[in-house]
Formats: sequence, C-alpha cells, structure tokens
Amino acid sequence: MSEETLPDGVVIIGGGQSAAVAARTLRRKKYTGPITILGEEPHRPYQRPPLSKEYLEDPEADVELLPPEWTDAQEVTVRTGAPVERIEPGPVVVTAAGQRLPASAVLIATGGAPRTIGDASGEHIHHLRTRDDADRLREALDSSGSLVVIGAGFIGAEIASAARAKGVEVTVLEAADQPMQRALGPRLGGVCAALQRRQGVDLRLSTGVTAVRQTADGVAVDTTSGEILADHAVVAVGITPRTTVAEASGIACENGILVDASGRTSMTGVWAAGDVANQDHPQVDGRIRVEHFDNASKQASVAAQSMLGTDVTNSDPHWYWSDQFGVNIQGVGQPHPGDEMVVRGDLDGESFTAFFIREGAVSAVFAVNDEETVGLARELVNMGLHVPNDLLTDPERDLFEALEGAAT
Repeated sequence: MSEETLPDGVVIIGGGQSAAVAARTLRRKKYTGPITILGEEPHRPYQRPPLSKEYLEDPEADVELLPPEWTDAQEVTVRTGAPVERIEPGPVVVTAAGQRLPASAVLIATGGAPRTIGDASGEHIHHLRTRDDADRLREALDSSGSLVVIGAGFIGAEIASAARAKGVEVTVLEAADQPMQRALGPRLGGVCAALQRRQGVDLRLSTGVTAVRQTADGVAVDTTSGEILADHAVVAVGITPRTTVAEASGIACENGILVDASGRTSMTGVWAAGDVANQDHPQVDGRIRVEHFDNASKQASVAAQSMLGTDVTNSDPHWYWSDQFGVNIQGVGQPHPGDEMVVRGDLDGESFTAFFIREGAVSAVFAVNDEETVGLARELVNMGLHVPNDLLTDPERDLFEALEGAAT
C-alpha cells in the first residue's frame, strides 16, 4: 500500500504491545504515511509482562518496545503524556488538550485498569499495571518483611514468586477453591497451588477479602477468616477494559470494545486491539476478550493489515505463558468445564502437558516445563484435530505423527 491509501495517516491510542506491533506491521507492509502513537503515560511504549517478573526483580531489565532509533528511522511519532478524550466521525482524534488529529485510520489500544477492592489506597497498598507501579512495588519489596497478595492468578503468583526470591514472607489470598480454577479446573488449579506452597507461600484458598486498610506501619486485610497484618499488600484481582475513549466516542462497548474478527469497531475507520478488545472470534463461536501478550500482538497485526485493505482475521486460539518459582507454564486455548482432560507425563512431576478434548478434537492445552510439546500442541488446537488419546498421553510418541497424519 502507498501513503495515498491512508492520506491522513494512522493514529494509535495507547503505548503498549498492541500499539508497537501495529506500528511495526504497518511499516513492514510498506505503508509510508504518517503514524502517530499517543500514550497517556510518561514512558515510551513498553512491555507489560515483565513488570511482574524480571523487571520487578531487576530495574535494568529491557522492556522497551520501540527504541527511539527505530521510530526516528521509520518516521513514527511517539507522544507521551498525551491522553485522548474522544474520536469524532471522520475519524478525528481529539486529545485531552484539545488538539484535533484527522486520520484515515485509528487504533484504540488502551488496555485495562486494575480492579480495586473498595477505596483501598495508600503507599503500602499496591496495584500492578504500569512501569511506575512496578518501580514502587520493587522498592517496597526491597524493604519489606511481609506481603499479602490478593488474587492467585498469574499476576498474583508472579508477584509472589518475585517477593519470595527477595526473602519476603508471602501470604496469597484466593476466593476460589483453587488458583485459576475457573480457567483450568480443580486438578490443574491444585497443581498451581502445590507449586506456590512448595516455595513457602502461605496460600489461603476459599478466602474472601472484604477490605484492605493502610495502618500506621503497614496494612490490614479483612478476610472472611479474620484479619491479616503485613508490611504491604498487592491487589491482583484482574483488570477492567479501559473503554472511556470509545464510550465518549459512541463506539459500541460491552465488556470491552466490540470488534469483528478483523478488529473493526462500530465506527468507520476505527479499530481496537489488545486487552480492551472484545472480539467476535471464530474459535469460540462467539465473543471473547483475552488479556494476554500473544493475543494483543495478533489482534494488532490483523488490525494494521485490515487498515491497509487486506482481508485478514484473527482466528488463532490464544497462547499464554507465565514464569513463576523457577517453572515455565504455558497454555493454548480456553478449556470448557465439560472437556475431557488427558495428561502426558505426571501432574505431580516436574513437567507435563494436559490436553483438553472437546467432541473428539484437541480444544486446549496446558503445560508445565514442556515447551517443546506445547509448541506442537498449538498446531493441534489450531487445526482442531482429532488425535487418539494414546498418542497424546504417551511421552515416547511424537506429536508430529498427528500433524503428519493431518497433512496426508
């Protein structure tokens, strides 16, 4: 595509993974017109996954997504501290400062905001979403003896892992019977629970939190089982999509910004991608909003190509990973409660892969320390293959057998 195709250029609202991938994709696809990235934070675009892992432990960890050398060479304008108020039909992006930026295409990549518990706030109460949040939490962990983490999902577990590595006593509170039980079921949730406990985490399940209060020298967490005192607390109970710009623009929203499989919103010339996008997805027979790095990248790439007139959709099942307590966890797809689960390896061992079977086909995968198997399993889920259970569960058999069988 030439720059005449999008004469007013592309404006990207947001400064995370989706923004960076969209800009890179546009240039890789030979788009030469103006690209402007408007980020609300004072930082240039950066990766969020490391904030709860390596960056939380080491402030020198590289999280930058679009180095100045690249944006200068590619003539991509990055503006920090530039919140957007709304998008008018045209489309025209209107910043909070009142500047109007006409565009041929706009990408909303505003991500999400951490969920809170009541009005809990204070220097000893933390939420982790931004680089500044991670810097503040790292300083707290370096001088803390005890930490309460509310929420035993991936973010909560990764924070607990980083805190234990610093020698901090950690209590994790989870309302469900097992960590990530709704997503993974009780058996795999139990594996995640055992992992935390082996590393000295005081994991308290089936424990609701009613309030988090800052005290004179720390925090007090009110739970359904009593009060817990600690030096600091982290609220890690998920995010809500940041739809303020879309809503102010009259763009259809429901649990995020509603988009089709190519990322188009209800406003002509406007796309959305990443944590904020609720996509009509062929793999799930309906809509799904996914809060993972890989999904943000794929949606942004598809949206950028769609802006240039390419007929492309995001139809892959999402892939996710987590590094915690020295263990690598990966998953593909979204298992359903009624799916059959078969396991290659030992759930109690150091590595295994669990396959979820729906109507005879591999629908989702979850793996611990088994990157090679899950890499092949992504293709099984992608293709919706019917694979004999004995092939899936036998570690001596190569999953290439199933892929080769599909090819022939």
